[in-house]
Amino acid sequence: MSKKECPHHDDDDNHQLHRQILAGILGFIFLVLLVIFLIWIILRPTKPRFILQDATVYTFNFSTTGAAIPTPNTLTTTMQVTLTSFNPNQRIGIYYTKLDVYASYRGQQISLATQLPPSYQGHRDVTVWSPFLYGNAVPVSPFLLEPLQQDQNAGDVLVNVKVNGRVKWKVGTWVSGRYHVYANCPAYIKFVGGDRDNAVGASAPEVKLASPGLKLSLVQSCNVDV
Repeated sequence: MSKKECPHHDDDDNHQLHRQILAGILGFIFLVLLVIFLIWIILRPTKPRFILQDATVYTFNFSTTGAAIPTPNTLTTTMQVTLTSFNPNQRIGIYYTKLDVYASYRGQQISLATQLPPSYQGHRDVTVWSPFLYGNAVPVSPFLLEPLQQDQNAGDVLVNVKVNGRVKWKVGTWVSGRYHVYANCPAYIKFVGGDRDNAVGASAPEVKLASPGLKLSLVQSCNVDV
């Protein structure tokens, strides 16, 4: 008499094989993640350091009509800045895949974003950029008129040079995914006003730089978040 095959026994064997395959895949993924985590902990990547070295401001003109019909106030800005970035890591390189630089005043962007060329920064290397920032008749909030006049009376204005982009970390031949990097660099620009007796809402108050085209040495550290 021939021995009968049990279908339930075959199903148990298949389930056990599937469990073994799944356990092997999960174990492999766990080992890979553990290795990456250990490498990350040992190397301890540190975010890059940005410094605003200097700024040359050619134009900073605020314009308002003061007419009865509401019209947008505008701000025209032309400036060149020198930014340096330092990689403090001894074993990790940094890929700057995309970096945009722009100027802001009182939380409002006043220039177009200037894109910096993609670059690689080796261990403890320094990279220098000198982009131009342009903003031609950029509409700004009417609430900026009063603080601008206050800055005008004080004799300087705080313009923030901001960097917004993406970076990748490089360890040996391994390259990480993209991380967001953001830097905020304060710059105090000297300027004077033509007629300080102009009332708020007067027609086209004059705001001009103390010395247009004067290069200001700042050497200002930037606040960096990655």
